[in-house]
Amino acid sequence: EVPAELRRLARGGQVNLDMEDHRDEDYVKPKSVFRAFTGEGQKLGSTAPQVMGTSSPAQQAENEAKASSAIVIDESEPVTNIQIRLADGGRLVQKFNHSHRIRDIRLFIVDARPAMAATSFVLMTTFPNKELTDENQTLKEANLLNAVIVQRLT
Repeated sequence: EVPAELRRLARGGQVNLDMEDHRDEDYVKPKSVFRAFTGEGQKLGSTAPQVMGTSSPAQQAENEAKASSAIVIDESEPVTNIQIRLADGGRLVQKFNHSHRIRDIRLFIVDARPAMAATSFVLMTTFPNKELTDENQTLKEANLLNAVIVQRLT
């Protein structure tokens, strides 16, 4: 019996056909050729927020040194190191007295990164995550001695 597809190809004429008997063989699915996605992608967002007005590394180092020197440390009082993880991926470490206030950390960040002055941000502790809302608290009262503080843009 001739399949309908072949009869249409022949149009009433002759069709040459070769046949092989594969009834005794197990079927092996042919390997498909891998083709990578060839369409277009769309970028939906960024992993880190972009802060406008970023400066050169030399300018940034100068700003950090200026901000660090603006913090007056009283060596006769207890001193602590605070590590600040910035929203732009940077990291600052600064010495403070236990009597410094949370607002002093905010001012230090703005001095070290002048572009942050026009940006709204909050300061948070790492674990447990807690927003530092009372900026009049001393570092000791806020239990931030030798702590890591995270900056979050709002």
